[in-house]
Amino acid sequence: MTMIRFRLTGSRDDVDDIISALHGIEGIEHVEEVDDLVPLMRDDSSSNELVDDTEGNLYYVEVDADGDLLADAVRGLVEDRAAVLGVGVEIVDDF
Repeated sequence: MTMIRFRLTGSRDDVDDIISALHGIEGIEHVEEVDDLVPLMRDDSSSNELVDDTEGNLYYVEVDADGDLLADAVRGLVEDRAAVLGVGVEIVDDF
């Protein structure tokens, strides 16, 4: 089993779109949005809900794929959908 983790900066609709697309891939064992891991306020203004900060939220998603070939397909789908939607995505090893 291969675990793919990614962070997405966008809207609720954007993350739902990508999660739905992932559920459409045969062989995907598990797709889960992980709750905010650091709910603490930062020292800079980025946590103050300023107008320019309300456009996108950060979402964490984990996907279990059955093997490396399927994991590559997941990464490709996530990157392609993010490009189409115009959102930021970062595939990471750990959150």
